[in-house]
Amino acid sequence: MTYAPWSKEAALTLLATLRDEEGPVLMALQALQEKFGYVDKEAVGLVAQFFNKSRADVHGVLTFYHDLRTTFPGANQISVCVAEACQAVGSRQLEKDVKTKFGAEVHDGYCFGNCALGPCAMVNGAIIGRATVEKIAKVRV
Repeated sequence: MTYAPWSKEAALTLLATLRDEEGPVLMALQALQEKFGYVDKEAVGLVAQFFNKSRADVHGVLTFYHDLRTTFPGANQISVCVAEACQAVGSRQLEKDVKTKFGAEVHDGYCFGNCALGPCAMVNGAIIGRATVEKIAKVRV
């Protein structure tokens, strides 16, 4: 996926499109991440000021949602679901095995809505049911 380089001006233009939305903080952070690949540290203050919220409110939303990231993503984004249904069928062990093989590319995920086919993983946006290290390796770039 190709992202735009971070710029304050582009971020403000994007925020302006969300001015009249309800609950704009989460939407703004998601939109910024979609455009730039991550939420730049400068964006916290911009979002807070733009929507008349405190920096603490924006930071709270940013850190609460596990899908939001504050660093530019690598070539592969791998998440292993660690919600209860997937844990019941071995996702914590899968997560350890995947982290051993792929390292920093791996992050916790929280329910991809594919509970019947757990353990579940997501690789670069593609959901993998009954995930294994081998299946994940095949989907990576």
